[in-house]
Amino acid sequence: MDQPQLQASNALLLPDPAEMALIDKAGSRTVPVRDLMEHAGRAVARAVMRHVAPCRVLVLCGPGNNGGDGYVAARRLAQAGWPVAVARLAPPRAGGDAARAAAEWCGPRVAFTAEEVARADLVIDAVFGAGLSRAIDPELASVLAAARRVVAVDMPSGIDGATGLVLGYAPSAEMTVTFVRAKPGHLLLPGREKLGRLVVADIGMPETVWDAVPVRTWRNEPGLWQVPDQAVDSHKYARGVVSICGGGTMPGAARLAAGAARAAGAGLVRLAAGSAAGLYRMAEPGLVVDGGDLSSLLEDRRRTVWVCGPGLTEEEVGRVLPALPGAGRTVLADAGAFAWAAGQPERLAGVGVITPHEGEFARVFGVPVAGRLDAARAAARRIGAVVVLKGPDTVIASPDGRAAINAHATPALATAGSGDTLTGIIAALLAAGMEPWHAACAGVWIHGEAGMRAGPWPVAEQFDRHLGAARAEAAALGARALRSADTRHCRLAGSGAVR
Repeated sequence: MDQPQLQASNALLLPDPAEMALIDKAGSRTVPVRDLMEHAGRAVARAVMRHVAPCRVLVLCGPGNNGGDGYVAARRLAQAGWPVAVARLAPPRAGGDAARAAAEWCGPRVAFTAEEVARADLVIDAVFGAGLSRAIDPELASVLAAARRVVAVDMPSGIDGATGLVLGYAPSAEMTVTFVRAKPGHLLLPGREKLGRLVVADIGMPETVWDAVPVRTWRNEPGLWQVPDQAVDSHKYARGVVSICGGGTMPGAARLAAGAARAAGAGLVRLAAGSAAGLYRMAEPGLVVDGGDLSSLLEDRRRTVWVCGPGLTEEEVGRVLPALPGAGRTVLADAGAFAWAAGQPERLAGVGVITPHEGEFARVFGVPVAGRLDAARAAARRIGAVVVLKGPDTVIASPDGRAAINAHATPALATAGSGDTLTGIIAALLAAGMEPWHAACAGVWIHGEAGMRAGPWPVAEQFDRHLGAARAEAAALGARALRSADTRHCRLAGSGAVR
C-alpha cells in the first residue's frame, strides 16, 4: 500500500482503549499529557456551548484522566459565564495530571448523588470513558440515571469502548465528545445507540503516533479501499466473470445474487445450475445459464470467482462447495453453506469470503460472547477466510487481523433477499481483482449506499437499480480521500512539520 493510501486509511482508524492508551503514551513524548488534557476539556466545553443554550451544568468526574478532562471542561464553561458545579466519584491519583486539573477547579463542588444530578439542567458524564471493562455498580447507575440531559466525555459511562457492549447500565447521551479518533464501541451496537451526536475532536495528537502504534480496526469508508474504475480498453473478461451455483428448489436467491453482480459491474455472470438449468432459462437475457457438470465448467480458467450457497440446500452445497477451493477458485460462501457447515466450521476452510448474519454465524461458530468484533476476527482466523458478520453494525474481519466496522447502512436493507444482493456485489468486486478483505469492505459500503438511494421501504429487487450509482459514488469518494491524503502528505513532507 502506497503512502497516500496509508494516510487515507489512517484517518479512518478506530483504536480500541488499549491501543488508545499506547497512543496517548506515544503522543506524550511530544505533547505533554497536561496539554492534551487541556485541549480535550476545552473541546468538550466548546461542543457543549455550540450544542446547548446556557444552563445549570453538573460535571461528574471520575478518578482517572477522563475525570481530568471533566475538570478542565468545567473550568472552561465557568470562564464563559455558565453556572457550573463539579461532583467527583473519587479523588484523582495524587501528583497526576488529573489531580492538577482538579486543583485548578475553584468553583462549587457538590455531593456525587442522584439528588444533585436531578437538580442540574445538563450533566457532563466524565466518570469512566471508553476504557471501562467491568460493570458499573448499582449505586453509580442510579446517579447516572437521574440525569435529564447528558453529554458524555469520550463514552457514556458503562459502555465498553472495545465492544460497544453495555456493562450493566449506561446513560443515553444527547452528545458524546471523543478525542483523536472514534473507538470501535462508538460504531458497535448497542453502545452506538447511546451516544447521541458523536463529535470527534482534534486535541493536537502528533501524527507520528500512527507509526508507533499498529491499529488494526478501521471505519469502513472509501479511502480504506479503492474500487477499480473502467479503463478505455475494458472488456467483459477484464471486468471479471462471476459464476453462481444455482439450486433446484429456491432459484430466486441465486437470481438475486446474479442480478446484483451484473449491476455492480461484473463483465459476465454465469449461473451454473446443472440439471436445474431449466428453472433459470427465462431469467434476464444478459445472464448466461450453464447446464453442464461442474468439472467441465471448471475447465474455463477465466471463471475464477464462484458463489456457493444462495438458494442451495445442504445436499446441493455438499455436492459443489468442496470442489471449488481445490480447483483454485475464489469462493464466496453464503446462506445454504452455513446450514451445511453448522457446528463444523472447518468445512468452510479454503473459501475466500463468508457472509453470515448473526443467526447463521452462531449456527456455525457459536453465539458471540465477547462482542461481534472479536468473534468475527476469531472466526476469520479459524477458517482462513474473510468474515462479513452482517447486521446494522456489520463487521468485516480478515484472517490477518484487519477488521472494519460499517456504519454506512440503513434499516431499509432489512428485507428478504438483501443478503443475496450483498453476495453478488462482493463477488463482482472480487472478479474485478480486489483482494478479498477490500472487496468485502467495499461491497458492504456499496450495498449500504444502494439501500439509502432505494428509499425507505424497498424490496431486494430494487437495489440493483442503484448499484451502478453507488459504485460510482464509492469510486469518487475514494479518489477524493486519496487526493486529500496525498496533498496532506506532501504538505507535511515539504514543511518538515510533525502534524
